[in-house]
Amino acid sequence: MKRAYLVLLMAMAMDAVGIGLVMPVLPGLLRSVGHVDDIGWIFGAFLSVYAAMQVVFSPLLGALSDRYGRRPVLLLSLAGAMADYLFMAFAPSLPLLFAGRIIAGITGASMAVASALMADITEEDRRARGFGHLSAAFGVGFIAGPALGGVLGDVWLRAPFLAAAALNGLNLALAFFLLPEPKRAGNPVEMPSLNPLAPLCWAFSFPTLLPLLGAFAVLSLVGEVGGTIWVLYVQDKFSWDLFTVGISLALFGLFHAGAQGFVAGPIAERWGERRALLVAILADSAAYVSVALAWRGWMAFALLPLFCLGGIGTPALQSLLTSRVGADHQGRLQGVLTSMTSLVSVVGPLAIATLYFRTRSFFPGLVWIAGAALYLICLPLLARSPAATRVEVPRPGTS
Repeated sequence: MKRAYLVLLMAMAMDAVGIGLVMPVLPGLLRSVGHVDDIGWIFGAFLSVYAAMQVVFSPLLGALSDRYGRRPVLLLSLAGAMADYLFMAFAPSLPLLFAGRIIAGITGASMAVASALMADITEEDRRARGFGHLSAAFGVGFIAGPALGGVLGDVWLRAPFLAAAALNGLNLALAFFLLPEPKRAGNPVEMPSLNPLAPLCWAFSFPTLLPLLGAFAVLSLVGEVGGTIWVLYVQDKFSWDLFTVGISLALFGLFHAGAQGFVAGPIAERWGERRALLVAILADSAAYVSVALAWRGWMAFALLPLFCLGGIGTPALQSLLTSRVGADHQGRLQGVLTSMTSLVSVVGPLAIATLYFRTRSFFPGLVWIAGAALYLICLPLLARSPAATRVEVPRPGTS
C-alpha cells in the first residue's frame, strides 16, 4: 500500500495549502461582508458552526467509511471543501458565508477518514510515526498556503478563496484517480446507526478508553487557542501586516512538518507514546506562557519551533487510542475523535474569542496563560489510563 501512503500524504498537504490560503484574510472578509469592525462573536461563531456540523456528521461518516470504504467518503469530503471555498469566494452576505461553512462541516471528514486509512495501511507499532507523517504532510502544505494567502489577500480579499477552491478540485482529482481502497481485515461492518450520538456512546462504554479520550479533548481545546486568536493577537500586539502574518503561519507549517515528520515517530518508538505526550505538554505549555509575555514580534517567531514540538502529542495519543481498537473499527474510532475535536471546537472558539476580546485591553496574553493551565488536567488522566490492552469491541448493531 505504498502508493496509498504517498497519495494520502500528498492529499493532506494540498488540503493544508487550501486551509492556509484563507487564514490570513478570514477576519478581513468577515469585516468586509458583515460591514462591522468588531467581529469578536462573528469570528468565533464562524469557526464554531463548522465544528457543530462535524460533531453530528463525523462519527457517521467515519462509520460509513468502515462499511463502504475510505475512498468514497474521502472524495465526498473533498468535494464539500471545494464547495465551501466557492461559497466564500462569491458570497455577498454573512448568511451565505455561514451556509458554505455548514456544507463543509457536513462533509468535512477528511482528517477522520485519512487517519483511519493511515491506521489501515501501517503496522500497529509504527502508527505514531504514520500519524506524525500525516501531520507533517499537513505542515508542509501549510508552509506555502499562508504566505501565498497574505500576498493574494493584499491584491483582492477573495482571491485566496478561489485559489483554495482550485486546489481542492485538484486534490479531489488526485484522490479519485490515484487513491486505492485498502484491503482491511476483520468482519464485515453493518450499516451504522443514524443516531449521531451512538458512536460517542460506543466509545464511552469502554472504561479503559475514557482517560485517553478525556486527555484528547483537553489537547483539542488547548489547540483551539492558537487557531482562534493567532492572527488577531499578532496584529493587535505587534502590528503585523497580512504578509508578516502569512510568513509566521508558513514558518509554523515548516517547523510543524519537521517536528511531525522527524521527531514524533522516533520519540514515540524510543520512549513510548506516554513520554512523547509528556514532552509535548511541557513544550506547548512553555510556548504558551512565553508568547503571552512576549513584547517584541521577533519573540513570537522564535517561539514557533517550541509550539511545533508541542504538536507531537496528538499523534502519540492517537496511536495509544488506535492500539485499543480492532482494524474493523478504526474508522468508527477516528470519527469519534473528530467528533470530539469538533465538539470542543463548537464552544472553544466562542469562549476563547470572548475571553480575548474582553481582556486584550489590559492583558492580551491572558488567553494563552489559560490554555497552558488547561494542560494540568491531562496529568491525572494519563496517570489513570491503564497499560495498552485492546478493548473487546461488540459486533456492529449490538451497541
